[in-house]
Amino acid sequence: MEQLEFLISFFTEHKFLLTLVVITLFMLIRRVLIKFIWGDSNFLSEEQRKWISRTKNGSFTMLLIVMFLVWRSEINEFALSLTAIAVAVVVASKEIILCFTGSIQRASSRSFQIGEWIEVGSLCGEVIEHNLMATKIQEIDLHHGTYNYTGKTVTFPNSLFFTTPVKNLNFMKRYVYHEFNITVKETANLYPLVPSLLARIDDHCEDFYEVATRYNHVIERHAGVDLPGADPHIHVTSSELGDPQVHVRLFCPTERATELEQLIREDFMTMYCERVLKQPPVTIAEDLLSDTDSSALHC
Repeated sequence: MEQLEFLISFFTEHKFLLTLVVITLFMLIRRVLIKFIWGDSNFLSEEQRKWISRTKNGSFTMLLIVMFLVWRSEINEFALSLTAIAVAVVVASKEIILCFTGSIQRASSRSFQIGEWIEVGSLCGEVIEHNLMATKIQEIDLHHGTYNYTGKTVTFPNSLFFTTPVKNLNFMKRYVYHEFNITVKETANLYPLVPSLLARIDDHCEDFYEVATRYNHVIERHAGVDLPGADPHIHVTSSELGDPQVHVRLFCPTERATELEQLIREDFMTMYCERVLKQPPVTIAEDLLSDTDSSALHC
């Protein structure tokens, strides 16, 4: 009992040492918990990421509470001394305050959770961690239509939530509206090719069409809006230079979007060569032709 009273008295008089001990203890506990959650997994699941984020945020919050209790008297004295310069402190800590309030705004609006895909300005990625100050995402190549991870991890302050719209792209993790253009140089009537191209697209999408239709209805009910639907769509336009252009829109599995685009481009170019240019499509064997023979081919 006397030893306990001695320790309490000692740490009360040496608060810096007590602070160091508390921080070390919290860091060790957090590290052990995170290691336990991580386990032997090479890749973290969404549930593991959520628990790791909860552990980090919870330990940080508890540490703040304990530090406030330890330094409560000093904080009160310091707060009183700051009355005259409160405005200057607020201005100097503007970004920090915005980060805290941005975190509160994100939590209250439930704009996204860990594991969901979001787009903030020009940044696109899967949320892997968020705390009171910043949000961390695994970047996804969304603008080039590949929907693959780039391998880059992006961390941005929560203050962006007040100045930049946040788009929740979570439904795109499974199915996506994939759009692309096919442009040709020669002026030609491309409308006769549309029915045949649609038939080829239906063949490519036959194995997942029913699932895509059901998933499209689920998204419509969840969002409360009328989406374009799961059927492929084609319309003919022209580029800024006046070249004929075919615009294709698919509702397809995200991981197959690039593959389907390449198959559809191949089908279109084959039909374009055969029906418009009246030339047989180029094969791999023609790469072995002489320069004179190859120059006679137009596609």
